[in-house]
Formats: sequence, C-alpha cells, structure tokens
Amino acid sequence: RLAELPLACIQQPLPYKSGIVIAKAEDLAMPIEHHPAFYGCFDWHSAVHGHWSLVYLLKKFEHLKQKDIARQRLRENLTAEKIRKEIEYFSLNKQSKSFERTYGWAWLLKLSEELYTWEIDEAKELYNNVKPLAEHISAAYIDYLPKLVYPIRVGEHSNTAFGLSFAYDYAVAVGDHKLIDAIYKNAVRFYSEDRDCPISWEPSGYDFLSPCLQEMDLMRKVLNPVDFKKWSKAFLPQLFNGEIQLKPAKILDRSDGKLVHLDGLNFSRAWCLYTLKDCKPCQQMANDHLKFSLDNITDGDYAGQHWLASFALYAFKSQDQ
Repeated sequence: RLAELPLACIQQPLPYKSGIVIAKAEDLAMPIEHHPAFYGCFDWHSAVHGHWSLVYLLKKFEHLKQKDIARQRLRENLTAEKIRKEIEYFSLNKQSKSFERTYGWAWLLKLSEELYTWEIDEAKELYNNVKPLAEHISAAYIDYLPKLVYPIRVGEHSNTAFGLSFAYDYAVAVGDHKLIDAIYKNAVRFYSEDRDCPISWEPSGYDFLSPCLQEMDLMRKVLNPVDFKKWSKAFLPQLFNGEIQLKPAKILDRSDGKLVHLDGLNFSRAWCLYTLKDCKPCQQMANDHLKFSLDNITDGDYAGQHWLASFALYAFKSQDQ
C-alpha cells in the first residue's frame, strides 16, 4: 500500500512546485529539464524521498509485489547522466546554490545512504550514479554550517536539527569524516546549552517536524550515551518524568497541503520517540502517533499522498534503531 504512493508520483511531472529563481530568460523551463531525476511528486524533495521509500521497501521486503516496476523506475531515474544534470542546477545562478537547503539536501543524503547499505550489484551502480550529487551536497553543508550563526528552530523544511540528523547518518555510513566533524562541531555549538525546551507550545499549525524532538534526535546521535542522558534530562525533563503526554496532532482538512503537514508531524514525532528506548512512555506515544495517521495517507488526496509514505516508513524503520 505504501509502495503505491511513490510509484504513482515519481514519474508524474505535474503538478509541480518549482523552487527556481529566474535570473535570465533561459532559466525558465519545465521542471523535468532542470531535474530529470527528481521531477515528480509535486516538488524536488518529495521526489527524492519517494525514491528513498522504494529503496527502503525493496531492501526490507524482497518479495514486494511491486518490486519489478520499482526497480525499473529507479534505473530509469537515477542514471549518471540525469544526476549530472541535477548537479548542474545547483550552479544555475547565484540563487540556486541554496536550493533545497537543508531539507532536500538531507533527504538526498538519506537516499544515498540507503543505496550504499543495499548489498546488491544493482544498488552499487545506483549509488555510484548518485554519489557525485551526495558529495556536492556534503561539500555544501561543510561550507554553509560555519556561516549559520543561529540554528533554525521551526517545524517545517528549514529546521536545522533535522537537516543535520539525516546528514549525520549518511556521513557515518559512508565514512565522510569531514562532514561528521562539521556536523558534530556545529550541533554542539547550536544546542549543547539548551534547557527546558517548550514542547507544550507545539505543534504550530503547519508543522511536520517537532523542533524539540528533532533537536533531541540529533543530539542522541552526536553525543556519547552518558552525555546525552545528562543533556536530554535537562532539555526535556517533562518527557522523562511523565509530566507531559504528547497527543497526536489533529487534521481537519487533508486536502489542504499545509494543514496535512500535521500527519507528517505525527510520523516524525514517532520516529524520534521510538529511539528513546529508556523512556517507556515514549514508546507508547510513538505507537499512538503512528497509528493515528497511518490509515489516512492513502485517502486519495494528492496533498498528502505524494510525500507521507516516506514519513510513515521512516517511523517504522526507527522502531528497529
């Protein structure tokens, strides 16, 4: 059921929300011209994590009913030539340098990581095709992070902690030590002194990420277990002492592309909570959040269907981490 959603959109060119800044007339082109690999699923980042979803499902379920068509779509989209064209876009003009920073960057690295850890010959070829774009984005992170004076603490695409968390997974998996070092130094700079995160203020109406929980998810990865335990108890004490019980966010109109973000929040909260194995209430809260939105992401409305499968799948994957 979840495989059907990315399969339905990764080669669907329209509707599409382009992020292009037009600096000269020839910059104006159909999305497939600039993004021959990631032109579907309404926007670039959703197309990227739609591909991630298929890779994850193929790895996890070797008898997946749609495995043949899924592999075909991956081979068709993730060619070396198409990825070279994707890289070119980041140098299209001065403004395109920051395209999809850092949300789309993070998902591209997550896709690369998933391919890297898939031990079949076909995946190795696809990984090598995607690798130059991943390396370009890694270099972009390393250049960008020291210039970011303050972290971005919102519940949507530009959230810094989310972008660093996924990028860190990639860097560890492929042994990108320069990126590991950059993320560690800047995560500590941004977040090590944070205390008493106001999670009771969440969610905002368009959130699909929890600012508090995404920050905790990142620090869980970069700190050693002893330091993380000390930091987390000061950062979100009410989560561990049972003073707060997070309830799934409610959605009243799933045809609204912004309001349906809250289904994504339920899934991303779940993936953060599942990894807090020492917090027993967290496991039940994660289950409640995942269950609340799971049946609603195949409701027939493209506003949610083009992206929410990836969030649900990552929540499932986090149960095992």
